[in-house]
Amino acid sequence: MTFKDHNLTGAADTAGLHYEELPLISPEGKVTAGLHTVRITLDNPSQLNSYTTEMVKGVILGMRRASNDRGAVAVIFTGSGNRAFCTGGNTAEYAEYYAGRPEEYRQYMRLFNDMVSAILMCDKPVICRVNGMRIAGGQEIGMACDFTVAQDLAVFGQAGPRHGSAPDGGSTDFLPLFVGIEAAMESCTLCEHWSAYTAHRLGLVSQVVPGLKVDGHFIPNPLVVTDRWLDAGQIVYGSFKTGADRDAGKQLLGRGDIDLSRLDETVNQLIFKLANTMPGCLSKTIESVRKHKLEHWDRNKESNRAWLAGNMMTEGRAGFRAFHEGSKTCREADFLMLRRRVAEGATWGDPLTEEILAEAHRR
Repeated sequence: MTFKDHNLTGAADTAGLHYEELPLISPEGKVTAGLHTVRITLDNPSQLNSYTTEMVKGVILGMRRASNDRGAVAVIFTGSGNRAFCTGGNTAEYAEYYAGRPEEYRQYMRLFNDMVSAILMCDKPVICRVNGMRIAGGQEIGMACDFTVAQDLAVFGQAGPRHGSAPDGGSTDFLPLFVGIEAAMESCTLCEHWSAYTAHRLGLVSQVVPGLKVDGHFIPNPLVVTDRWLDAGQIVYGSFKTGADRDAGKQLLGRGDIDLSRLDETVNQLIFKLANTMPGCLSKTIESVRKHKLEHWDRNKESNRAWLAGNMMTEGRAGFRAFHEGSKTCREADFLMLRRRVAEGATWGDPLTEEILAEAHRR
């Protein structure tokens, strides 16, 4: 029969984003005729797959296109390379264009909100394939997905309050649902990273697989404690090693090669399991579970968008410029000077911004 075309546009590929169809393969390696998987890849590896405005639009169109793809079983959402899934919004674009332009950023945040909603409303299950760092806005679009499978060198976390923003693109809505209010508060405010093993222990990740091969064999991330649960009554499983243990882990890491074949194998196995369910029942179940995220997301997304736009005149402007203009040794504003100057009665404007940036850049 002739089908009607329900797509808004026929394109989803754009600069920095790829849309492709992959065969549905059984665990025994057999290709299933007539069915496939959609993979949407953020492709900006030189900037750790941070999304530009055009990439955001590509994700929206890609999720919509996948929804209408009658032969698609699931969507894999991932990043290119092995360093990062996504580290959030493109800070060069933020610093050079959006900083100081709140109405422009408000329009951009409409697109960002539509990207998160497009993931949450996709008619196929969406799997976040975490090939590396999932930080800031990358964490937020990752949590909008239905499943997360990660290689164990990946790290998870926020960046907002340290770089002039708030994690209001989904983390303040979703993270308490995954890990509880205390752990969510800690992550959102302190912006300290979790290992993949900690993220899995807290319920943020569905599965974790090794991503490092040494002498031809997969080994667990050597920078993370994985061989014991407790030290002196405290949970240490998944925590980052320190001191001599960290140094030894770095040496072992340097001897190995990153290999994401186990990650792809695990993602494919999950998709084949999903394929072996009733399609209508699977879709309804996913939609019902997603309602818990949507309840919070739909309640807050517009007021958060407005606040984030206005913040681009003050702390957002300073924070993103500090990150973009800074060096490897310092990409943050001088927080203590800012607090002191505000307490003294300083008002926001170019002089205060330049003052705190100049002090930070002297470090």
